[in-house]
Amino acid sequence: MQGGTFMKVIIIGCTHAGLTAAKEILTNHPETELTIYERNNNFSFSSDGIFLYLKNQVKNLESIFTSSPSKIRQMGALVRDMHTVLNVDTQKKQIRAVDMQKGIIITDNYDKLIVATGANPRLPAIVGIDNSRVLLCKSFLQAQKIYTMAQSSQRIAIIGAGYAGVEFAESFAQKGYQVDLFQSSDQVLNNYFDVSTSEFVVKLLQKHHVNVHLNTNVTAFTEVTDLIIKLSTSSGDDFLEDMAIVCTGFIPNTRLFAKQLKMEKHGALLLNNYLQTSDPDVYAAGDCAVVHFNPTNKSIYAPLGTNAVRQGFLVSKNIYGNFYPYMGTQTTSALKLFGHNFAMTGLTLKNAKLHGLNAHSTVYQGNWRPDYMPYSEPATLSLVYNRDNRKILGLQLHSKKDLTQSVNTVSLAIQNSNTIDDLSMTDMFFQPNFDQPFNYLNIVAQTAVKHEKAAGFDNPRFTTLY
Repeated sequence: MQGGTFMKVIIIGCTHAGLTAAKEILTNHPETELTIYERNNNFSFSSDGIFLYLKNQVKNLESIFTSSPSKIRQMGALVRDMHTVLNVDTQKKQIRAVDMQKGIIITDNYDKLIVATGANPRLPAIVGIDNSRVLLCKSFLQAQKIYTMAQSSQRIAIIGAGYAGVEFAESFAQKGYQVDLFQSSDQVLNNYFDVSTSEFVVKLLQKHHVNVHLNTNVTAFTEVTDLIIKLSTSSGDDFLEDMAIVCTGFIPNTRLFAKQLKMEKHGALLLNNYLQTSDPDVYAAGDCAVVHFNPTNKSIYAPLGTNAVRQGFLVSKNIYGNFYPYMGTQTTSALKLFGHNFAMTGLTLKNAKLHGLNAHSTVYQGNWRPDYMPYSEPATLSLVYNRDNRKILGLQLHSKKDLTQSVNTVSLAIQNSNTIDDLSMTDMFFQPNFDQPFNYLNIVAQTAVKHEKAAGFDNPRFTTLY
């Protein structure tokens, strides 16, 4: 209830965050008058599923949608899909939107506003980037274009070697395409893994005939024929390609709130612990907003689906009263590439030092279960910690055995401010089918403890004692 009447809530954008918030509101507060504005006629497309569709792991692209306008209408919301919000006046608590099919402009008011406008692909300043054979990779329509154009292509360029770029490279390489992967820095996956893991990934890509071009900026796209484009690069080399896919990250879609709500340098909306913006009646969730990054105790921009879903859930509770503070994130993520499993949480050593932390990392390389067991695959784990207080800052691992769930344990350890000493002795079961008497997480933490003792810092710190 709001002022003795039913609360009027508007959600702008039915992304992962918006959809989660809508479902929770309609389930737990059916008395709420909820209106959703969405510029597309589909809801919450999972862009992470595009490469799975290209690999035929997902048979129908449409199945990647997590809901539909009709389903949300059935739950009780007023759904205005194919509507573009033109402007928002946070002082008047009013929005103006246009029905893109009828051309009618409507005005609407709210008690609480949830901003779930997501993000747009970040377009680098490359001459000719508007060429029809240069494609982006976020929306359903963009995914359709990639799939359709690939059917008549053989040479594919991918610009950007983050998760999306590397996954596209794998998908196309496995289907026999000639793939050129361009990365402006000296590392692939540089935001997620340290140098040694990135070098391993490069060798894995090259083994499967992906041409990896590091420290190489694409400077221009030039049309050669209707079916061929030329890529000019900072190295001076030119490449003839049938199509190019730009995977250079995202920027928050927050133009509606310029000069009205506070934002950080990328344009993401700043939030308090209850996901309120600088206007207490406007909440935000997902790729349009910041997240609190626990390893540095700072707000950052980290557009991840997991963050969006959690924030959307919390917003649906907090618009009725701020009872659910956001616990922050470790930006935990994982990747499967050519039969190898990679996962990370928190900070890499390089990124920890860039944040001014007195960080160190220790590495465990060994079998994940006893040597006497058949088919025991090696695993590599890198644990990052703060030498000043021994708190865990991050973990990266890779193995052909799927051990990726282990990073969730370390994610919780970071969230709870646990130390290397805590992790070194944390109770974890032993069974030869699954691990060694000391779990590999115990072992990598014990390696860190030994390193500190050898350096003259034999002062273990346990965050929990009974």
